[in-house]
Amino acid sequence: MTTAARLAEGYEISTDPDRVDAEWVHRRLSTDAYWAIGRSREKQDLAIAGSLNFGVYASLSGDQVAYARIITDRATFAWLCDVYVDPAVRGEGIGTALVEFVREHLRPYGLRRILLATHDAHGVYEKAGFAALVKPDQWMALLFE
Repeated sequence: MTTAARLAEGYEISTDPDRVDAEWVHRRLSTDAYWAIGRSREKQDLAIAGSLNFGVYASLSGDQVAYARIITDRATFAWLCDVYVDPAVRGEGIGTALVEFVREHLRPYGLRRILLATHDAHGVYEKAGFAALVKPDQWMALLFE
């Protein structure tokens, strides 16, 4: 079993939706995250409202430095998405700690699977126990864009 990574000193993770800095999340994702470039603030706010949200914050200032959200039925399935770490703090293990925190937060639900998609962060997710789909030919997608 994979254990949760230790979050770097000076940071804290919260699931409190009132702490999410929606302006920061929107600005970062819509301008710096390949999967969300150009996403509208209205669309981002709807996404935040319909998800379990996880934020990493600098302990002293309270500034948000990372974000992730989960879409789930809280019984059988979850989708991890919009994982973002501020470039100024990348390399400090914050992304790994955040993903492992999310995994442990979801463990009591007894989910069958947690899925995600990534182009460039396979190593971060592998540290948390994620692996490539065993039978990708069994999965399909309906794309509207």
